[in-house]
Amino acid sequence: MTDTVTASAHPSAAATGATLDLGVGGMTCATCVGRVERALRKLPGVQDATVNLATESARITYDAQASPDMPEIARRAVQDAGYEALGAAQPPPAGFDATLDLGVGGMTCATCVGRVERALRKVPGVREASVNLATESVHVTYDASQAPDVPQLGRRAIRNAGYEPRDLAAAQAEELDASPWAGFMPVALGLVLSAPLVLPMFGDLLGKHWMLPAWAQFLLATPVQFILGARFYRAGWHAAKALTGNMDLLVALGTSAGYGLSLWLWATAAPGEVPHLYFEASAVVITLVLLGKWLEARAKRQTTAAIRALHALRPDVAHLLGRDGEVDVPIAEILAGDRLVVRPGERIPLDGTVVEGHTQVDESMLTGEPLPVTREAGGKLTGGSINGEGRLVMEVTAVGAETVLARIIRLVEDAQAAKAPIQRLVDQVAAVFVPVVLVIALLTLAGWLLAGSGTETALIRAVAVLVIACPCALGLATPAAIMAGTGVAAQHGVLIKDAEALETAHRVDTVAFDKTGTLTVGQPRLTAFHVEQGEDEAALLTAVAGVQSGSEHPLARAVLQAAQERGLTPPEASAVRAVPGRGTEGQVRGAQWLIGSLRWMQELNAPLGTLQRRAEELQQQGATVSALAEAQPQGAPVVRALLAFGDEPKPGARDALARLKERGVRCVMISGDNRGAAEAMARRLGLDPDAGEVMAEVLPDGKADAVRQLQKGGHVVAMVGDGVNDAPALAAADVGMAMGNGTDVAMHAAGITLMRGDPALVAAALDISHRTVIKIRQNLFWAFIYNVAGIPLAALGYLSPVVAGAAMAMSSVSVMTNALLLKRWRG
Repeated sequence: MTDTVTASAHPSAAATGATLDLGVGGMTCATCVGRVERALRKLPGVQDATVNLATESARITYDAQASPDMPEIARRAVQDAGYEALGAAQPPPAGFDATLDLGVGGMTCATCVGRVERALRKVPGVREASVNLATESVHVTYDASQAPDVPQLGRRAIRNAGYEPRDLAAAQAEELDASPWAGFMPVALGLVLSAPLVLPMFGDLLGKHWMLPAWAQFLLATPVQFILGARFYRAGWHAAKALTGNMDLLVALGTSAGYGLSLWLWATAAPGEVPHLYFEASAVVITLVLLGKWLEARAKRQTTAAIRALHALRPDVAHLLGRDGEVDVPIAEILAGDRLVVRPGERIPLDGTVVEGHTQVDESMLTGEPLPVTREAGGKLTGGSINGEGRLVMEVTAVGAETVLARIIRLVEDAQAAKAPIQRLVDQVAAVFVPVVLVIALLTLAGWLLAGSGTETALIRAVAVLVIACPCALGLATPAAIMAGTGVAAQHGVLIKDAEALETAHRVDTVAFDKTGTLTVGQPRLTAFHVEQGEDEAALLTAVAGVQSGSEHPLARAVLQAAQERGLTPPEASAVRAVPGRGTEGQVRGAQWLIGSLRWMQELNAPLGTLQRRAEELQQQGATVSALAEAQPQGAPVVRALLAFGDEPKPGARDALARLKERGVRCVMISGDNRGAAEAMARRLGLDPDAGEVMAEVLPDGKADAVRQLQKGGHVVAMVGDGVNDAPALAAADVGMAMGNGTDVAMHAAGITLMRGDPALVAAALDISHRTVIKIRQNLFWAFIYNVAGIPLAALGYLSPVVAGAAMAMSSVSVMTNALLLKRWRG
């Protein structure tokens, strides 16, 4: 038996995911399985371990960046548990891409983003590196076969660039547990030391002279400058060595100039003279910058509230049902196939199906649907939802990273870490911004010196230019809005997989819907039951239901559902026989009944009689028509009734389409049905076939071409679907939206997933996109206006360094606060 090691190419993995398949010899029973799994799950970096007794193998999912030696460590663990490890590891396949997500500490502005990305892209084997300032993280794609050491080399590259590589999972866990006042101590110390320096400024307004002696100002300002401000010097020095600039360099240069000028004025003052010093300017600027960064960090934690809420849905312990009854077991030890007990009011621990019990389940946090849904034997359960009043026994179907909740968390994390197209333009601007500011500051200094204002005045105004120009808000404008937008979308059942889909959706002017399963229920229903005049309709429907009661055919289930809705109880049938390609026959209450296609009736020479015209009308409307005939002792069977089957519109689908039209969005239905059936359903949904809102007789492989046809003329098209055959169309559309009740293939091909499978969420997704893009533009406006307006004012002498520092700090806070307003969105 051979084991293989492959780096996972899944883009949403929180770190470099890998799987290891290892042969295990010597296992004899289920106890052995449990022992091996426990031994493997204790290993550092292991995310999951599953042992199969029948194949004598173990599959391990682990973090390859944290545990690159996992194949050897796992073998040793298996041997230490008393079993034999079989096989040898194989290297990853050539050209196989792996992903790495790291936290990056010490970034302060958009220029830091560019420097980290450039440093990582220089690492051999790295294909792409994308940094998100708001989440302080970087997503790296690299060739795992050619460069297996990228996790180590990437960390070194980040450190050499002047930043701190961090374990992203640990950083996120630390952030989840952080107090609202975390990190405030340096700010508080700065405020205490700066207050006595600022107090004389207020005293001057009251005609009081509270100016401190020069030595006292020096003692108060020096700890702020070189202890609290040390971070600016460190980061600024790394930026200078890399021949780039960032916010830290501007703050370090500006405050050092003010501090140094104060020292020079103090040293050169005549005996008995009290010079005007600028210690308060340098100390207050550093304190205000620290305050702004603290407020910014606090606001960031609010933008990740959706992620924290999703993590909180996962209980730590489950009630495992074993031979000895209920046993509390950690979630990490639960296997697919285990049976768990869920008590009333508890959170459902993992995905599964109901084995025993009946209850109402609150799935609002996952789907956004406020009303509880009924679950009974055979019903699906989703981990993280809340059980109602009933006790359930469930069988686990998915654990670990394969659960719906885990996939949702990955999708939201990926969307929040992604970089929108507009952010790339901002990064390009930021790359040249700081050097331009340094030039402007030098020109300001030279200009005021040439104007004869003196070194003191010229230097202070150059300092004001450096301080006001810090591009903090520029780097936060886009990611802050994206984090808030994707978070509020997730809370309402809309999962946005990437930032590009979020940014593009607001421009959508045409939405194409797949019909079956998207706008319609996707299951046949008995839409009409016509009987010959004088016949007992209830008795005939009861007979049909009796014959069909043992069948799993979709049309048979539709008949049984119709009978149940009418309160009819199917009688017991005998001699039931399926006639392949024709229908079903059986005896009910002494009569022989035949239910099948009209073609079968023709073969049996059973005329439809007066029902013929009605059958033709139903077929023209797109219905599937069957006949009910009663066998006769002699001669051909006699047709007693017609059964018409058809799909039904989803509840609320018509209103959802009307809402989109109110937004000025054109709606089109794509269907493989014949034109008559498609147009009949379209009219029931409020669509106008004469206006080109129906595309009928489209084969499954032609849906992508239909989308491209809609895109002609410059239209931005969103495609909404749920099936495997919708995946090409979802990928071809400008924005793909997959129904959450559809297939995994469709959801992977789409940029947006609608968790409830409700067409009304399409309008919600477009509205969230529209509002998020508005916030991005507003944030960029405010970020630029602070600099565009502030730099000239500072250069002309209208802003002091203290006011400039306050304005710079407020720019970041205003951007984050504006983004947080998205959390107030309601569908």
